[in-house]
Amino acid sequence: MVQRRVISNARLLLTAAAAAVSWPVAVTGAPNITTDSAVFVERMDTDLGRQLEPAENLARGDRVVTILRWYRLGGDGDFVITNSLPRTISYQQSSRRDEEVSVNGGKKWGPLGALRVGSRMATPEDVTHVRWRISQRMASIGKGQIAYSGIVR
Repeated sequence: MVQRRVISNARLLLTAAAAAVSWPVAVTGAPNITTDSAVFVERMDTDLGRQLEPAENLARGDRVVTILRWYRLGGDGDFVITNSLPRTISYQQSSRRDEEVSVNGGKKWGPLGALRVGSRMATPEDVTHVRWRISQRMASIGKGQIAYSGIVR
């Protein structure tokens, strides 16, 4: 059985008056999987360097880091985790180098450098979805996490 869970604890407040945005995650494949995530904002401290703080209030230009955790509850085989990005976030990079992105709502997938939007090469601002394939070997471990970052538009 495959579960689909909307990550409700990953709400971002872009300004005091802005509406909160949830980050949905879909998991497809044979194993029974659940996910959760936490969203942080990266801040620079003159004494401590880069720090991650829970994302509560964000402003344009803030760098956000999402840590997505998955847990296999049963079943066998590999699976895919797909995450749609809020329009307010411009994708930057993933902790894994094998992610695929979509710039057209999940219709076509590939590495960012191989996708086009019209006659031009796609840019991080064009990314609408990110997905990661979890191999059977990784899935057999039973849990894992992926971090990825974006910039608030």
